Amino acid sequence: MTAERREVRATSHVFEDLDRQLGLDRGPHGEPSRTDFQTFELLEISDTFANRFDELPQLIPGRPDYRVLIATGKLVRAYTVIAPLAPDGAVELVALDIDASAW
Repeated sequence: MTAERREVRATSHVFEDLDRQLGLDRGPHGEPSRTDFQTFELLEISDTFANRFDELPQLIPGRPDYRVLIATGKLVRAYTVIAPLAPDGAVELVALDIDASAW
Protein backbone atom coordinates (compact mmCIF):
# COMPACT_ATOMS: atom_id res chain seq x y z
CA MET A 1 0.00 0.00 0.00
CA THR A 2 1.40 3.39 -1.01
CA ALA A 3 1.05 6.39 1.28
CA GLU A 4 -0.84 9.35 -0.09
CA ARG A 5 1.29 12.13 -1.57
CA ARG A 6 1.16 15.18 0.69
CA GLU A 7 0.89 18.78 -0.43
CA VAL A 8 4.13 20.70 0.24
CA ARG A 9 4.47 24.46 0.68
CA ALA A 10 7.70 26.39 1.03
CA THR A 11 7.22 29.23 3.50
CA SER A 12 8.73 32.68 3.20
CA HIS A 13 11.26 31.64 5.87
CA VAL A 14 12.79 29.10 3.48
CA PHE A 15 13.19 31.72 0.77
CA GLU A 16 14.71 34.14 3.29
CA ASP A 17 17.16 31.39 4.30
CA LEU A 18 17.95 30.78 0.65
CA ASP A 19 18.49 34.51 0.00
CA ARG A 20 20.95 34.71 2.92
CA GLN A 21 22.95 31.68 1.78
CA LEU A 22 23.09 31.96 -2.01
CA GLY A 23 23.46 34.88 -4.36
CA LEU A 24 21.24 36.00 -7.17
CA ASP A 25 23.94 34.96 -9.65
CA ARG A 26 26.34 32.02 -9.68
CA GLY A 27 29.42 32.64 -7.59
CA PRO A 28 33.07 32.70 -8.71
CA HIS A 29 33.91 29.51 -6.79
CA GLY A 30 31.15 27.33 -8.19
CA GLU A 31 28.39 28.50 -5.87
CA PRO A 32 24.97 27.92 -7.39
CA SER A 33 22.52 30.78 -7.64
CA ARG A 34 19.21 30.89 -5.79
CA THR A 35 17.45 30.03 -9.04
CA ASP A 36 19.75 27.03 -9.55
CA PHE A 37 18.90 25.77 -6.05
CA GLN A 38 15.18 26.29 -6.53
CA THR A 39 15.24 24.47 -9.86
CA PHE A 40 17.42 21.49 -8.99
CA GLU A 41 17.28 21.04 -5.22
CA LEU A 42 14.00 22.51 -3.98
CA LEU A 43 11.90 20.42 -6.35
CA GLU A 44 13.58 17.24 -5.11
CA ILE A 45 13.20 18.37 -1.49
CA SER A 46 9.49 18.96 -2.06
CA ASP A 47 9.08 15.54 -3.68
CA THR A 48 10.85 13.85 -0.76
CA PHE A 49 8.59 15.49 1.82
CA ALA A 50 5.51 14.86 -0.33
CA ASN A 51 6.19 11.16 -0.76
CA ARG A 52 8.18 10.15 2.34
CA PHE A 53 7.20 12.51 5.17
CA ASP A 54 6.37 9.69 7.61
CA GLU A 55 9.68 7.92 6.87
CA LEU A 56 11.86 10.94 7.64
CA PRO A 57 13.36 11.31 11.13
CA GLN A 58 11.43 13.25 13.74
CA LEU A 59 13.05 16.59 14.50
CA ILE A 60 11.75 16.45 18.08
CA PRO A 61 11.41 13.00 19.68
CA GLY A 62 7.76 12.28 20.34
CA ARG A 63 6.57 14.92 17.84
CA PRO A 64 5.78 13.03 14.62
CA ASP A 65 4.42 16.23 13.09
CA TYR A 66 7.96 17.69 12.77
CA ARG A 67 10.41 16.05 10.36
CA VAL A 68 13.90 16.82 9.16
CA LEU A 69 15.63 16.01 5.89
CA ILE A 70 19.43 15.95 5.79
CA ALA A 71 20.70 15.10 2.32
CA THR A 72 23.40 15.64 -0.23
CA GLY A 73 22.47 17.83 -3.14
CA LYS A 74 23.12 17.94 -6.84
CA LEU A 75 24.56 21.46 -6.57
CA VAL A 76 25.54 21.75 -2.92
CA ARG A 77 27.48 19.43 -0.63
CA ALA A 78 24.55 19.00 1.76
CA TYR A 79 21.46 20.68 3.14
CA THR A 80 19.06 20.39 6.03
CA VAL A 81 15.36 21.19 5.78
CA ILE A 82 12.87 21.30 8.66
CA ALA A 83 9.17 20.81 7.99
CA PRO A 84 6.15 20.45 10.25
CA LEU A 85 2.66 19.42 9.25
CA ALA A 86 0.22 22.30 8.95
CA PRO A 87 -3.27 22.00 10.46
CA ASP A 88 -4.65 21.17 7.00
CA GLY A 89 -2.24 18.21 6.61
CA ALA A 90 0.14 19.90 4.19
CA VAL A 91 3.87 19.89 4.82
CA GLU A 92 5.35 23.36 5.35
CA LEU A 93 9.05 23.81 4.67
CA VAL A 94 10.10 26.28 7.37
CA ALA A 95 13.91 26.25 7.57
CA LEU A 96 16.80 25.59 5.18
CA ASP A 97 20.48 25.33 5.94
CA ILE A 98 22.96 24.80 3.09
CA ASP A 99 26.47 23.43 3.70
CA ALA A 100 28.65 25.86 1.80
CA SER A 101 31.94 24.45 3.05
CA ALA A 102 32.85 23.20 -0.43
CA TRP A 103 33.30 26.76 -1.65
